[in-house]
Amino acid sequence: MRTSTITNSDDFSGTILIPVFETYSKSIVPITFNGLEIASKVFFGKKDTHYLAEKNDNTYVFIGLGKTIDYKSLKTIFRRISSKQKENLSLSVALVIPEQFIEYQVEAMISGLFLGTYDLGHFKSEKSVHPFLEPDFSLSLLSEKEHLATAKKGIKIAKAQLATYDLVDLPPNTINPKYLSNWAKETGQKYGFDVEVLGYEASKIAGLGAFLAVGKGSENEPQFIIMKYTPVVEVKHLKHVGLVGKGITFDTGGLNIKTAGMVHMKCDMAGGAAVFGAMQLIADLQLPVKVTAIVPCAENSVDSKSFLPSDVIHSYSGHSIEIIDTDAEGRLILADGLSYLIKNFKPEYIVDIATLTGSSVGTFGYECGALFTNNAEMAKKLQENGDAIGERLWPLPLWDVYKSDIESDIADVKNYSGKPVAGAISAAKFLEYFTQEHNAWAHLDVAGVAFGEDEFAKSKHATAYGVHLLTKFIENL
Repeated sequence: MRTSTITNSDDFSGTILIPVFETYSKSIVPITFNGLEIASKVFFGKKDTHYLAEKNDNTYVFIGLGKTIDYKSLKTIFRRISSKQKENLSLSVALVIPEQFIEYQVEAMISGLFLGTYDLGHFKSEKSVHPFLEPDFSLSLLSEKEHLATAKKGIKIAKAQLATYDLVDLPPNTINPKYLSNWAKETGQKYGFDVEVLGYEASKIAGLGAFLAVGKGSENEPQFIIMKYTPVVEVKHLKHVGLVGKGITFDTGGLNIKTAGMVHMKCDMAGGAAVFGAMQLIADLQLPVKVTAIVPCAENSVDSKSFLPSDVIHSYSGHSIEIIDTDAEGRLILADGLSYLIKNFKPEYIVDIATLTGSSVGTFGYECGALFTNNAEMAKKLQENGDAIGERLWPLPLWDVYKSDIESDIADVKNYSGKPVAGAISAAKFLEYFTQEHNAWAHLDVAGVAFGEDEFAKSKHATAYGVHLLTKFIENL
């Protein structure tokens, strides 16, 4: 795939995409471009509309943006055109960039176009190849300004999100912990970050007891994946960010087996997948920030070896945990991930991300992720960066009044309150217990936004929520 910048559309032959802001539907002045005139009765730039025309061996696609446009909507519109109009896209595509467009709008358009290449039918016997994926495809930018660097960034964002789509959407008999550790190693070699993997024996020696308890019932060996990125160029006052992602490749609920929704539980590693995608993107963009990321990967299965309700297990931190519910397993592996990260790497900022609780979905539906932090600056920056790209967050409290939810008679803490209320909060309080009162930690519960329904497939599928959010937060520190 090639990206180039040209300014004269007369030299171009192929498909030309023209974004158009909404005009007056009864205007007598037509929309014009390169000798083409479109009457306002036919097309006037209304949001989510488009108009196709052919002239001089070119296919022109006029794309309605509405009166105003935000990053997420713009990205979705161009993904829609790429996905649903691919038969009208040639191997040479030009994007007209209006003079008033600013960098983030160009980034959103380019990123959306390449997200439109995603095909959920991974195992279908007959698949058509999107023209953007052909080796001789080229994208040209018709603009009076230089947007090449922004276009390349948009493509890198899309590539990281596409990789995350694959990780979350592929079935659990493909995506197991070993697959993810191999993916991390290969991606690290390609993009430039170091990867260390602790298998069962190494995790046992390290004392990752909570992590190993979750994977006891599976024939697939758990993998504790540690990724380290350091910028190539020397940076003064280098900031250090730690990421932790939940990597449960399939969640049956364990012996507290799920009674509903198990068919979608391949998505229970979407938080971990967001961290994988973010690491790819951070390294691809060569951000001037040090990042250490941990994704504990395990499968929560039902077996005679599975851990039991009422078990008491010992975590990496040394604290004991009473198991009330084996379906509250994500917080167990995150507890060891957070403890290991803090003790061994001491990052200045920590963000963990997980499809952790149905309670967060009950609170916010499918509109935003739940944000937990006692650091006001982090809360503000995470929300601002999320709002800018359409990956929204909203805070819930970490008040000490909720500590009683994780108090145990027999152990230091218990993994589930047993109450039908405040589930997302008590889960966050459990994680907070293992942060050693770190003053810049945030927990993102993304159960409602990491996997869902939209116009691009008939079934639920990955959204790659968190990949761009984590990267943008780190980029803007």
